[in-house]
Amino acid sequence: MTDRALDVVEFLLTARVYERNTDLDENDLPPAVRSALWDGDGVPRPPKATGEAVANATGIDDPWDEVASLMFTEQDSFSGHIRLVDDDMAMEWYADRATPDRIQANPALASVYEGDFEGVDHEAARDANRPMQADPQWIDGLLEEMFDEDDEEMLDLVEVQAPAEIETTLEDLVLTDEQQAETAKVSKAIEHRDYLAKVGLVEVGKLLFVGPPGTGKTSTARGLAHRLDLPFVEVKLSMITSQYLGETAKNVEKVFEVAKRLAPCVLFIDEFDFVAKTRTSDEHAAIKRAVNTLLKAIDEMSLVKDDVLLIGATNHPDELDAAVWRRFDEILSFPKPTEPMRADIIRIVTRGIEVEDFDPEEIAANTDGLTGSDLRLVLREAVLDALVEDRTTLSQSDLLTAIESFEERDHLRNLDSLEEAVETEEGDGHDHAHAHD
Repeated sequence: MTDRALDVVEFLLTARVYERNTDLDENDLPPAVRSALWDGDGVPRPPKATGEAVANATGIDDPWDEVASLMFTEQDSFSGHIRLVDDDMAMEWYADRATPDRIQANPALASVYEGDFEGVDHEAARDANRPMQADPQWIDGLLEEMFDEDDEEMLDLVEVQAPAEIETTLEDLVLTDEQQAETAKVSKAIEHRDYLAKVGLVEVGKLLFVGPPGTGKTSTARGLAHRLDLPFVEVKLSMITSQYLGETAKNVEKVFEVAKRLAPCVLFIDEFDFVAKTRTSDEHAAIKRAVNTLLKAIDEMSLVKDDVLLIGATNHPDELDAAVWRRFDEILSFPKPTEPMRADIIRIVTRGIEVEDFDPEEIAANTDGLTGSDLRLVLREAVLDALVEDRTTLSQSDLLTAIESFEERDHLRNLDSLEEAVETEEGDGHDHAHAHD
């Protein structure tokens, strides 16, 4: 009997245990099972264990074909449901083949097998299981519940992402010691919000990420949302600046209202300098009102009171004045990666690729000044060039050649920027130069 049959039987057993034990809820179901059985605003009892649901959860195209020979299963050809006809036989069959670690990864089954296997503990399994609040289906339901048709324009100002949809986690990033320490501190603050409220420490949970493009500011914010299992609400300030100047301040208010309705969540404000820099400029008074509205909203937002972790990000910290800096309780720098960090990034981005004569230290030594985003583009170039030659295995020389190609394109791009600056006889005051100019 194959592991695929074990996957199908586990799904069917999980659905049956959930159906019969009303003390269990959706957070006792593994995410893949929960997603496949979700119907409306939750997983119903009895759950609809159709062949399609089993396939969605297990990735097996024809799940019935995997278990048709088992005496304790049957399929309803009309409804497509796959059923267990003998629960005890199925439980015994599964117990003979599943490892304790596998059972521990499934809280519903851990509740049944607890005591039969060493290391199987239902509460520990439930605590380690990703909660339903991280699922796209739950987020979609929350949006429908919290926002009606009149509120659609509010949602147009932001992008809301479920934690389960975030592909790049903190484990996929190479962070500095300072960045690791701060993300750990924020995680603890989220975990102990009640304690912080009790001791009156409410001015926490407002972070400002500063650094050049491509250094991981957005990825780190998303990774935090993934680790904390919180919805990720992203807004680019340039997108909420209305052509009707008076609307910009209202848009700022709407963004913060969205975050409060979706709380607990992470509110990520990108391009923070776009509006904040106008505070000391001669722009229209309406824009200044929008900036003051933004600063006031930040003042009034609280991780402890509102369950919102606020993260701002900017590529140009020099354009923010002191009044803006004071709104954040922590400023976190995102510099270009050091050589050892670049070597680690190369190791991470090439994890799923075979590279002959692989030497990440050599790659790192030849990519001074490149960001993590740049290194991913280098890898993309190397992979595509290899595919042109019908190769799915890379060599060290492929990566080194891709670095040279990337540097040439980067150099040409910067020449274009320089020519534009000369032609207009005015620069914008930013440093667009890369390390290989």
